[in-house]
Amino acid sequence: MKTEIENKIIEIIDESFEVENCYKVPDIDDSRLTFGNKGLKFEATTLYIDMRGSTKTLNKHNRTSVAKLHMAYFHTIVKIAKSMGGEVRSFNGDGMLVFFYGTTKRSLSDAVKAAMQMKYMLTETKVHTKMSKYSSANFGIGIDHGKILCTKVGISGTNNRDLVWIGNPVNKSVKVGDKLESPYHIGISSSTYDNLLDDVKYHKYTDTLGVERTVNMWKEGWFEYNESTIRYYYTNYFWTIN
Repeated sequence: MKTEIENKIIEIIDESFEVENCYKVPDIDDSRLTFGNKGLKFEATTLYIDMRGSTKTLNKHNRTSVAKLHMAYFHTIVKIAKSMGGEVRSFNGDGMLVFFYGTTKRSLSDAVKAAMQMKYMLTETKVHTKMSKYSSANFGIGIDHGKILCTKVGISGTNNRDLVWIGNPVNKSVKVGDKLESPYHIGISSSTYDNLLDDVKYHKYTDTLGVERTVNMWKEGWFEYNESTIRYYYTNYFWTIN
């Protein structure tokens, strides 16, 4: 086995890597993804959501309580993501990646609207009431967009393989999400903010005098990335759903 592993690693490191453009979000069964030096490159808006406090919940309650919390949390996120055109990928402990194919103003805005709907369900509804029995709504959602490389890793077999998602949009969305604290659960990169449609950028309302007002829903913040200080935007707004 030692020689077999060594030979495979030599092959991976020394041989060239083939990249093919992809016009959808890849999945684990895509025939173009093998365990060889091949990857699929696509453009997407990346949403990363991270639930915090499960270890504290485990110490306070028990394993079945944490299981219930994760089931409720992920069901809510997946249902909303799919309804907005998102492709859910990479359940990883307390976190999840969702890709909205494309980097248009519409795909960016759909991802942000989905995040606002997730915040609403997790903080303002019966979902929150039930989940707060075990833990407060402690989570962060980060969003960025751009080119992503996907490749398959592991070995053949149903439970021995997974996809890896490589690119700044993934890393930035995680970094932005890590900056957030209640009630500001949603953060977006500056380039995402610059390309948002007005319906997820501005709150329009009529005041008591009948005057129409417009308020920017986003506040400016900064985070460290790749040894640079980068601007991002965050909000406490949510989007109700029926």
